Amino acid sequence: MSSTATTQKGQRGSRVKLGGSILALVVLENGRQIRGRMNQLSVNGGLLSLEQPLDEGIRVTVLFHLGCTSIRCRAHMLFPMWATQGCLQPFRFLELPEASRASLNRELETLVRAGASQEEEEAE
Repeated sequence: MSSTATTQKGQRGSRVKLGGSILALVVLENGRQIRGRMNQLSVNGGLLSLEQPLDEGIRVTVLFHLGCTSIRCRAHMLFPMWATQGCLQPFRFLELPEASRASLNRELETLVRAGASQEEEEAE
């Protein structure tokens, strides 16, 4: 797992590469459910690994569990990219409640710290 921190309208939270280790469920407006794996995640959105791409611009509900935090939030799908197996579908959270945002940010920071500690141990 690795992270990237950049600025966008001030300080942006950590973006963590999860490598598909977190399962996610995408619920379409018609109720259809699609399973995927979270490839990257930040408090603003993420990158899902899916078998088939979803249309750019559609609104969905994304559900996943990270550490002690469960997230169920509306999201806006962005332009998909084909990968070696399936596709990578970026999304942006819509109206993520502040309590969920804070909890997700804590979980992501924990992963960043754990990754940094692991990199230091490997360097020794």
